Amino acid sequence: MKAAISDDLFFATLGELNAKLRAREISAVELTRAFAQRLETLGPRYNALALPLTKQAVRAAQAVDKEFKRERFRGPLQGIPFGAKDLLAYRGHPTTWGAKPYAEQVFDYDATALVKLEKAGALLIGKLSMVELAGGGGYRFPAASLFGPGLNPWDRTRWSGGSSSGSGSAVAAGLVPFALGSETNGSILSPSASCGVTGLRPTYGLVSRHGAMALAWSLDKIGPMCRSAEDCAFVLQAMSGADSKDPASAGKSFYYTPQFYKPVKQLRIGYSPSDFSEWAQPAARPAFEKALAVIRETGAKLVETQLPDFPYSTLTGTIINAEMASIFEPLIASGKVDELADKKQIAGLKASLELPAKDYLKAMRLRTLVQHAMRKLFIDIDVLLAPSRPGPATKLDEALDRNPPPALKGLNNLTSAGNLAGLPALSLPCGFADQLPVALQVVGRPFSENMLIMVGKEFQSRTDWHRQRPPAA
Repeated sequence: MKAAISDDLFFATLGELNAKLRAREISAVELTRAFAQRLETLGPRYNALALPLTKQAVRAAQAVDKEFKRERFRGPLQGIPFGAKDLLAYRGHPTTWGAKPYAEQVFDYDATALVKLEKAGALLIGKLSMVELAGGGGYRFPAASLFGPGLNPWDRTRWSGGSSSGSGSAVAAGLVPFALGSETNGSILSPSASCGVTGLRPTYGLVSRHGAMALAWSLDKIGPMCRSAEDCAFVLQAMSGADSKDPASAGKSFYYTPQFYKPVKQLRIGYSPSDFSEWAQPAARPAFEKALAVIRETGAKLVETQLPDFPYSTLTGTIINAEMASIFEPLIASGKVDELADKKQIAGLKASLELPAKDYLKAMRLRTLVQHAMRKLFIDIDVLLAPSRPGPATKLDEALDRNPPPALKGLNNLTSAGNLAGLPALSLPCGFADQLPVALQVVGRPFSENMLIMVGKEFQSRTDWHRQRPPAA
């Protein structure tokens, strides 16, 4: 069996790829070799590849082909290649955390998320680049990475977003069918939006972080970055679930149940008009308004709302800094912190050791109030809707701290608020500004991922933004 590999294959959904594998139109070995070669060839073009794993993936694909031959079907990820952010441990191979001090770091175990995907039949073909230490300490420029700045496949003078930069680039450029990213405060939503892919931040505790670099224990989450909302559901179902090795595991699993979805027109969607007309960058406003019109066409009830009044960014920053200081104290004390690429990040890590315990405890107390307030907000609303980012991807030479926070309330702090409260979010490509992707985020109650997928599927059935490909790719 020898299949012709077309460009269409590299941008197919997981369901489409699995159907071809089950029908034996292409073998798992052929599919794996095709994607692995593409990742090795084009990955460096976007600074996306941290470590190729072709040989291991091909061996695993051979076993999967034997399963297909015997008609042993495991599910929609069986035989599908993928990439993982380089903060997930992979036994016997370097896990660099995107940082020079850890360039030679090797673990003798696999991250739980990778173990679960392997059991589902997915094939890891490479580790993907990331911002050093997932951005811990705060960085000023996109070049804050052992691998160089993540380059956006839509325009390589633009950033692919942080800190899951390699994951965003790799999915957008068709180098992998899906990738794993992580989010502490926007690191799945931001690169997904910048690169025009669909990204899902799960509810805190739904996916085990065992084997993942910790940045802030009480905020870190692992999630999928894919072509479509349904693809995110397939991946989340495979890697969710209880894990005794993660003390914060929620002990819950996600099951994709589209057969029980109710019509989107029955939903109440909270939004703030100012997010689309004032907070959004001028070039992005037409795309956001059109996307909002599509949501209206579903028949869902749009309810004007705004976030409860809390200093979300300050709270998130304080919690990250305090927990990060404890995690990276050995790095800072050893002086190896000076090997990092970004001067602001080095200074931020050093300063974190001076954060008073009382500030952390105050932030955690206020965080409890945030969680109560968000629960109250969802009494009359099913999901919240806002731009994932105010505009398209940042230029590579642009300082990331140059813009002051917006004065408008609205939902423009939804990313920080959602992370503080441990809420799930789905980023959906929704158009273009300056020929670069922009996106919406849909946020729900804890463990409401099926509702978010339902909204995402409906939106993507009415639009084709998630099907668009970077011209260079």
